[in-house]
Amino acid sequence: MPTSIIEPARGTTPAAGHLRRPSVAVIAALFAGYLAVGLPLPVMPLFVHDKLGFSNVIVGLIIGIQFLATVLTRGYAGAVADRKGGKRAALQGAAFCALGGLLYAAAALPALTPAASLAIIATGRLAAGFGESQFVTGCVSWSIASVGAQRAGLSMSWTGIAMFAALAIGAPAGMALYQQWGFQTAMAACAAAPAVAAAIAIAARPYHAAGGQRLPFRRVIAQIWREGLGLMLQGVGLAGLTAFASLYFAARHWGNAGLVMTAFGIGFIAVRLVAGHLPDKIGGYRVALCSLAIEAGGQLMVWAATQEAMALAGALVTGLGCALIFPALGVEALKRVPPANRGSAMGAFVAFLDIAYGVSGPLAGMIAARAGYAAVYLCGAACAALGGALVFAASRQQH
Repeated sequence: MPTSIIEPARGTTPAAGHLRRPSVAVIAALFAGYLAVGLPLPVMPLFVHDKLGFSNVIVGLIIGIQFLATVLTRGYAGAVADRKGGKRAALQGAAFCALGGLLYAAAALPALTPAASLAIIATGRLAAGFGESQFVTGCVSWSIASVGAQRAGLSMSWTGIAMFAALAIGAPAGMALYQQWGFQTAMAACAAAPAVAAAIAIAARPYHAAGGQRLPFRRVIAQIWREGLGLMLQGVGLAGLTAFASLYFAARHWGNAGLVMTAFGIGFIAVRLVAGHLPDKIGGYRVALCSLAIEAGGQLMVWAATQEAMALAGALVTGLGCALIFPALGVEALKRVPPANRGSAMGAFVAFLDIAYGVSGPLAGMIAARAGYAAVYLCGAACAALGGALVFAASRQQH
């Protein structure tokens, strides 16, 4: 007997009140707001380490504080999206993200001591993490509500493109602002981006999810943990590329480490644009199984690379594999909860990815210290294979 609680229709015609494609305004708001995550990525470590004079350990703690705040507040963000709508959650989140940017800028005031500046930055990271949790969960839930559950996979494909594009554009833009006009200007942009997102969101139509029975957050997690764990195992490969590709290339005396994420991004975005509808059309588990196998193959290519071109090709293949795992498993996660809990389900689901990124960095560092940088990608391949086995077991249980 199937374990899913709901089964979205797979028809090609949208239900009354639903769009055929995700709301452009929601996707635009998500892109603008998520720039606030990308802009400080390369800037914050430089300011804390070089300008304030703190150690690498403190830098790591400052970066990690936002991750902690995001994970711990996903349940609240999902509840807001379920009870008051994705638009309300997105607007609340944008306000806290803007507050975080303002606190970052205030930390650079010349009258402050390094310790005071660090405390203000830490407060800003907490505010930004709380804001990101609500903003992303709200936008994802809002986008799904605009198309209905029968097109949830397509919706998640487009929200993922918006977020990835914001990171890809925001990080170099933040560094350029920092180098040209200083830390305060770069951080003022962190406050301006969510303000623009809020302006877009205010004018957008507030699509609402279905009402009905709402489960406690712990029950939601109990329903979707298999899909969440599969997503978490997928995230190990990407975390290894972002954290250690530059060191891996340097150890091999290869010169184009900056192209690793470019290659990954080309594969990732191309598949989402071309095949983003597949989880809705043929089922999430089938797409996730194929995708995890491709990701594992890409990670093995990076691990076994003897030439730079092969490592870059492996990054490209990893991007091809990672592209649809989030929407594929997200579609299956939504089937396991009542319609009134879709926001909470998305909050819990994304939290698994947050955990993956938070845990994978230190774990990969331990592996690299003991077995070399290449072993990081062998671990990524093994995790993708384990995720495939988990997804296969979940699909068998459902049927």
